[in-house]
Amino acid sequence: MTKASAKPADIEHAHAVVWIDHLTAKIFPMGLAGVGEVVLHANPSSAHLHHKANSIGSGRAEEDRSFLPTVAESLLFCRDILIVGPGIEKAALLQYLQENRTDLAANRLHVEASDHPTDREIIALGRRRFGLE
Repeated sequence: MTKASAKPADIEHAHAVVWIDHLTAKIFPMGLAGVGEVVLHANPSSAHLHHKANSIGSGRAEEDRSFLPTVAESLLFCRDILIVGPGIEKAALLQYLQENRTDLAANRLHVEASDHPTDREIIALGRRRFGLE
């Protein structure tokens, strides 16, 4: 898993937008000092999976169990988080943060459905949400 530190200069007012799917998390920490970027990649057990008829198993690759904890660790200094993405991974990250980041108030975690916006569009979503325009 690729890992980078996400510690904005203005920790007192730290916000972040996270775009996430089952393979990638793009994290944009932002505040009065500007916007950063951290990209994390999951390591699924197999990138390609072929399912044969009459075989045992679901035909789905196992998920990377360290992915959500690593994403949450990159959000350690963020106090207001917007999670966006196309699938159910955003709900899984929300639940993980609710269970493991007791310092975050419920009204500081936001979720929005989003397909595959550009990085600029993701940053614009965050700026609007956090009033940093």
